[in-house]
Amino acid sequence: MTDHSDNHLDRRKFVAGTAAAAAALGIHPSFAQGAYPDHAITFINPFPPGGAADVVGRPLAAVLEPIVKQPVVIDTKAGAAGAVGAQVAASAKPDGYTMLLHITSISGFAEVDKLFGRQPKFTRADFIPLARFVADPCVLLVNDQQPHKTLKEFTDDAKKRPDEIIYSSSGLYGALHIPMALYMKAAGGLKLRHLPTNGGGPALTAILGNNSQALVSSVSACLAQVKAGKLRPLALFGSQRSKALPDVPTMKQLGYDIEYYLWVGLFAPKGTPANVTNFMRDAVKKAVVTEQFKTAITNLGQDMGYLDGPDFAKFWDADAKRIEAAVNAIGKVQG
Repeated sequence: MTDHSDNHLDRRKFVAGTAAAAAALGIHPSFAQGAYPDHAITFINPFPPGGAADVVGRPLAAVLEPIVKQPVVIDTKAGAAGAVGAQVAASAKPDGYTMLLHITSISGFAEVDKLFGRQPKFTRADFIPLARFVADPCVLLVNDQQPHKTLKEFTDDAKKRPDEIIYSSSGLYGALHIPMALYMKAAGGLKLRHLPTNGGGPALTAILGNNSQALVSSVSACLAQVKAGKLRPLALFGSQRSKALPDVPTMKQLGYDIEYYLWVGLFAPKGTPANVTNFMRDAVKKAVVTEQFKTAITNLGQDMGYLDGPDFAKFWDADAKRIEAAVNAIGKVQG
């Protein structure tokens, strides 16, 4: 009897000792066993369905599941032009089970807060960039009820009727507000009325229903409606013409020195262990070359713009400077 209980005690001591050693080494037991991921991974989509993060994130999640051998769930947390979802991700436990899909506008939120004298809720330093998937040039559109066939016609009409033409966007200082504001400034301080919505999907619905007459959208989000003749593209914000819209001139070709892309990237919260971020980067690298994902991107009218973590980080630094400059150029606006 005594022998048995002594063994039992020794075994208990041994288990406690291993746990203590793992804790001392800072190893999370599941990492110690190499078990990441051992349950579902959540990708936060900070916009309503139908926006750029959503249309890229869903096919990505589907392709990743067999690679990571766990469910990959898209969790929509929309609000404040994408700031709500970003904040949720920034304060999530950095264990690799909550990641963030976000777009160009993630770079400007801290700058907007500073503009209004607020303490930023999060900054770029709160995120680790893991991968960029696409960098979609944006396009300025009018709906089929408008007479404008060219950007010049639209600009001239807007000058004659200040504050009468309404444009919708994905929200104040959001990814679709910034390029329109850059164009308005470049066109000599054009005055259009702003209808902010809570995402790219609702902004598109507004122009299709003629609640707004103009919109800057990513090419992928509006291509089907352009092909159906419901929306007319006037100018592209890319450095060169789009394969999907070869007849549409660029802003630069039309004399405006503006370039703007709507990119989609994957981020982990700051503090996520390197073995987890490396695992996810490798999994994504495998996912983006699958026929299933490449086809999904092509069907969106996009070219793959994949960058792995380190290259994405370099790109993000440069792009963020442009976005911060744009936010400051827009200045303080309430609506």
